[in-house]
Amino acid sequence: MSRAPIAVIGYGNPSRGDDALGPELLERLGEAAAGIEPGCYEPITDFQLQIEHVTDLQRRELLLFVDASVTARPPFEFFRLTPHRDHSYSSHSLSPATLLSVYQEVYKTAPPPAFLLAISGYRFELGEPLCQQTAAHLARAVDFVRGLLAQPNGTFWNAQVDLMARPFEV
Repeated sequence: MSRAPIAVIGYGNPSRGDDALGPELLERLGEAAAGIEPGCYEPITDFQLQIEHVTDLQRRELLLFVDASVTARPPFEFFRLTPHRDHSYSSHSLSPATLLSVYQEVYKTAPPPAFLLAISGYRFELGEPLCQQTAAHLARAVDFVRGLLAQPNGTFWNAQVDLMARPFEV
């Protein structure tokens, strides 16, 4: 079975305000697909990462996890991920690093290069819409991901991580 070379996994609860950022990014990305090679990525959405998602990582060249964050520097932060088993392994949801660790254990090989886009969010109450400030962060994140997908190679993505790690100039 053939798969898109990139999995973009947006997770979060659309009923909890800014927690919807992962799924919302995928929805908006689908609406603004100009400049992205058709079939280069597969959008995957869920409320949370679970052990079953390990099968979604198979036969990929790159993985991008997208989630809301209360600690990310606005508008978003972009990180390389490495397999690491944390406390989430024993719960009903997993962190991306733990999911990569499970992949490594199950398939006895390193997972594909993986990255996390953590979009800064502020309001996570049940029934809340995206707040206005978060919506602006989301728009910038969609543009950023479109740029990543236009350059679907790990070298370019790693360079973007390195660029974002530099301190902001005043």
